[in-house]
Amino acid sequence: MGSDGPEDTDTLLALLCSLLPDEFSSSQQTLIEVLLQTEGDVEMAAGILLKQHTNRKRKRNTSLDSWLTRSDAATQTKRLSSVPSSSAGFSHNQLVSGSSPQKKPRSEGSATPTTTKRDRLPTSKPVKNLLEVLRPQPPQASATANAPRLPPLTLSNPSLVTQHTPCTLHLGVLPPELACRLFYTMLHEAQDWSKNKWWLFDRLVESPHRSSLYTRHPAEAGNDAAWQNITRAWYNGRLSDAPKQFPSPMEEACMIVEKIVNVEMRKRKRFPLEWGGDPDNSDGEGCIWRANFAAANCYEGAKGAVGFHSDRLTTIGPYPTIASLSLGTRRVFRLREVIPLDEVGKRAAQTFDVPLPHNSLCIMHASTQERFKHSIPPRNTIDRFYPPYSPPTDLPKLAFDPGHCRINVTFRFFRPDFHPDTIPRCKCGEMTTLRPDMKGWQREQVRNDSLKGGPESSSERSTGYWWACTAGDQNEGKGCGFWKVMDVKAEGRGPFASDLY
Repeated sequence: MGSDGPEDTDTLLALLCSLLPDEFSSSQQTLIEVLLQTEGDVEMAAGILLKQHTNRKRKRNTSLDSWLTRSDAATQTKRLSSVPSSSAGFSHNQLVSGSSPQKKPRSEGSATPTTTKRDRLPTSKPVKNLLEVLRPQPPQASATANAPRLPPLTLSNPSLVTQHTPCTLHLGVLPPELACRLFYTMLHEAQDWSKNKWWLFDRLVESPHRSSLYTRHPAEAGNDAAWQNITRAWYNGRLSDAPKQFPSPMEEACMIVEKIVNVEMRKRKRFPLEWGGDPDNSDGEGCIWRANFAAANCYEGAKGAVGFHSDRLTTIGPYPTIASLSLGTRRVFRLREVIPLDEVGKRAAQTFDVPLPHNSLCIMHASTQERFKHSIPPRNTIDRFYPPYSPPTDLPKLAFDPGHCRINVTFRFFRPDFHPDTIPRCKCGEMTTLRPDMKGWQREQVRNDSLKGGPESSSERSTGYWWACTAGDQNEGKGCGFWKVMDVKAEGRGPFASDLY
C-alpha cells in the first residue's frame, strides 16, 4: 500500500537523542541498533540506553587507588575512544535546527549542491531483504516500556474496521467477471515489474514484493518529465520510465471505485488541508475525489510482504484518500497507530489486523497516513485462491501459479498543487519528501478539524509536515540532512477543504 522506503530515520535518531541526558555519549551505530531492536519505538530505545548507561556507571571503580594506578597509555586510549566521531549522536539543539546526525548545522543556502549517481545502484554490496534488516529482536527488552504492548486486534468485518480505524472496508465491489479479468491482466503486467531497492542503515535493501505505477491520463501532470519525477519519488529516488496507462480492466474498475469513494467521503468530516479543488465531474453528482494514477503491487507466496510504513505524501499532499483494491489470495492488512509524544506511557499503541479477501476495497481515508503505519506481514502459510472465472483467451498462459498471488491496486489522486516543479530541492539538488509529524502533533485542539458531517472529535489534532532530504536512498545512504517545515501559504499550496466553508 505504497512505497515502503525508510521512514524518518534521521527524525527517530533526533527524537531518541533528545530524550537522553546531555552527558550521555554513544555512537550513531549503537543508537540505530537499539532502534532496530525496538522496531523504531523511541521511548523504549531511550529506556534501554539509559539502563545500560546506569549499569556501566555502577560497575565503574571510583576508588582513589584505582585511579592512581591507571597507566598513562590506558588513560590516553580511553580519552581517544570517548571523542565522538562525525557519526556520533547529536543534541536536541540540532533537532531544532533541522540538521542530520551526520552533518553540522548549516543554513539552507550555505552549501554547494552535490551531484549524486541516482540512475543506478552500486552492486558491490550484497542486497538484503528489507524484512531481514528490520526483523525485530527477541522481546526481552520490552520490560523497559512504560506501557505493555497489546496483541493485534482482528477486525473481521466492515463495521469493526469503521469503528476502530479511519478506514472503511467494502466487499465484492467489482462484478466477479471483471475482478478476475483484472486479476489475470495485472498478473501478466507484473512479469515486467521490479522490486524496489534503496539504501537503509548503510545497507542496500530490497522490497519483498514487486510494484509498478500507472497513470490514468498521460497528460495529467503536464509533461513526461513531471511524471518521471512522480515515478522517481515513488521508487525512492531511482530513475525509472514514465508510468504506463491504465489497462482497460483497470479503467473499468477505477470508475466503480471512484463512485464508492465519493459516497463514503460525503459521509465524513473534512480536514483543513485536504484538497479543496473542484475535480472534473462528468456525472453532475459533485465529485470530491478522483483517481488519476495508481500504484500496483504483486505479492507472490506467503513471504511476499511489505514492512510498516506510511505512504509518502510528496505528490498526493496532506490528508490523502487512498483506495486499495485487493485481488487474489486473502492477506492480512495490518495497521499500527503511532502514539503522540504527550501520550507516551499513558496508553499502548494498538495494532489492528484486517483480512482482505479477493475483490475487496479498503479505503484509507484522510488522517490514516498521519496517525497509522501499515504493512502486509509475511505468513507461514496462506490460503490458495481459486479464481471463479478462467483467464481471458487473449492473454498468454502464465508461467507461474496464480493461486498464491495477491494483486493490490491502490488508486490515488495526484494533487496539482503538489506538482513536482513546486517541490523544494535539498542541498543535494534532489526533490525532497513530504512527511507528517506523526509523533509531535500540536497540543491545541483545532476547532475546524471537523468541517462537515458527524460530531467533531476532541481527540483529533492538527498535524505538522516537513520536507526532508531522501537523496541517501540511492546514494549509499549519504544525504545532506536538509529539512524544513512545510508552509502552505508561503509555498502557494491549495485550494484546501478549509477554503470551502
